[in-house]
Amino acid sequence: MENCTEDDSMQNGIALFQLLVYIPVLSLGIPLNVIAFWVFCCKLKRWTETRVYMVNLIVADSFLLFALPFLMYFTKYKHPNDNLCSTIEKIYFTNMPMSILIITLIAIDRYIAIKFPLKAKILRSPVKSASICGVLWMMLMISSYFHLEFHNKKEKFCFRKQSIQPSYASLASITFGYFIPLVIVIFCSVQVIKCLKKKTVTSPHETKLIQKAIRIISVNLCVFTVCFSPVHIALLSRFVVDVAGACSLLSEVTACIHICACLANSNCCLDAFCYYFAAKEFQEFPSLLPTCILMRSKKNQSQESQPPTDQVMT
Repeated sequence: MENCTEDDSMQNGIALFQLLVYIPVLSLGIPLNVIAFWVFCCKLKRWTETRVYMVNLIVADSFLLFALPFLMYFTKYKHPNDNLCSTIEKIYFTNMPMSILIITLIAIDRYIAIKFPLKAKILRSPVKSASICGVLWMMLMISSYFHLEFHNKKEKFCFRKQSIQPSYASLASITFGYFIPLVIVIFCSVQVIKCLKKKTVTSPHETKLIQKAIRIISVNLCVFTVCFSPVHIALLSRFVVDVAGACSLLSEVTACIHICACLANSNCCLDAFCYYFAAKEFQEFPSLLPTCILMRSKKNQSQESQPPTDQVMT
C-alpha cells in the first residue's frame, strides 16, 4: 500500500480557512439549533411528519456542530487514530449523511401527499416517519462503524487519508448517500412546484401563499444542491486520483475536499431557514398542499363513481 506525503504549508492554510468559516458557523449554529429544537419540541401543538423529520434534522445538525471543533484541531495537528478520534469520526460521518437523507425524506413526504392523495393517510403518519428515521440512524451508525474501523487500520492520523488505495465503499457511499438522494429531491420538488402552479387561484392572498411556497421549495432545493454537491464531486475526484495513483494531485484534491466540506458543514446554519419555513408550513401550507390533495381526491373519486364502461372508454 502506497502512501503520499502531505504539503504542510497547504495543510496549515486549510486549518486557517476552517477557522475563519467554522467560528461563525458555530456562533450562529449553536443558538439557532437550540431555538429550533425548543420551538419544534415545545411550542408546536401537533406532531406531523414534517415535525418529526425536522427534529431529527436538528439532532443531526447539532451533533455535526459538536464535531466541528475537534475537526479543526485534528486538521491543524496530526492527531493519532485513538478512541477520541474514532468517536468524533463516527459522529461526523454519520450526521452529514443523515442530514442529506432527512431532507430527501421531507421532499418524498411532500411528493406522496401530492401524487397519492388517497393513499397518503395510509402511507404517511408521524409514527411511520419516526420509525423510518430510527432505521436510518441505525443503518448509518452501523455502516459508519464498520467503514471507519476498516479505514483506521490503514491510516495513522485522524481525518487524514494518506494512502492512495481506492475505497470502493466510499464510492458507494457517495453514490447512494448523495447523488441518488439529489435526483430524488429534484424530482419531488419539481413535481410539488408543478402542482402548486396548476392550482386554481381564488384570491390574491392565495396567490401570494402559492408564490411563497414555490420560493421556499426552490430555495431549499438550491441550498441542498449548492451546499452538498461540491464536496461530493471533490470526493469523487479523490477516488479518481486514488485509482490513477496520482500522488502529485493529492494535496490539491485534499485541499479541495476540506474547503468544500466547510461549505457543506455551513448547512448547519442554513438549515435554520429551513426550520423557519417548516414552522410556517404548519400554518400556511394547509391552505396550499391539501388543496392540491383535495383536488386530486375529488378527481379520483369522480372517476371511481363512474360506471365501469365509462372508465374503460376513458
